[in-house]
Amino acid sequence: MKTYHAILAFALAAALPALAQRHEAPRPPAHGPAEFHGTPHPAEPNRNFADKAGHPNAPHVDREGGKTTWVGHDTGRDDRNYHLDHPWEHGRFTGGFGPAHRWHLGGGGPGRFWFNNFYFSVAPFDVGYCDGWLWDSDDIVLYDDPDHIGWYLAYDVRLGVYVHVMYLGPK
Repeated sequence: MKTYHAILAFALAAALPALAQRHEAPRPPAHGPAEFHGTPHPAEPNRNFADKAGHPNAPHVDREGGKTTWVGHDTGRDDRNYHLDHPWEHGRFTGGFGPAHRWHLGGGGPGRFWFNNFYFSVAPFDVGYCDGWLWDSDDIVLYDDPDHIGWYLAYDVRLGVYVHVMYLGPK
């Protein structure tokens, strides 16, 4: 019996450091980006978004000193990659925005994905930034895009990255 207790105590002691280093998913931002008022960054097909060591090479959200920065949301209103001739042609999403509304992806892929009978598609220019998304299990948070009319920003809670998405309606 003493041997059993010793083995159990050793196993527990060995597991404690691993439990303490548990990776926590990024928290969703409290709000979406503010309207962009700077000099637009030119849209580049192979732009590097890894602004610091360990940050993803995709549009993401940084939090430092109480400030939230939407890295990559700096191309301005005139970015042709997000121009729509008919914004809101499928209606506007009314299900809820911000971190109080986490949506669990139900399936699909970048061309068409869904949750709770709401359907969306990822902007063609952003498809490469969501290659690590789990389309049938990730949680996302949606935000209004103040610069690109007709688009929303979908933030993947697990990865801490975001992409532009278009609402396709309830289908």
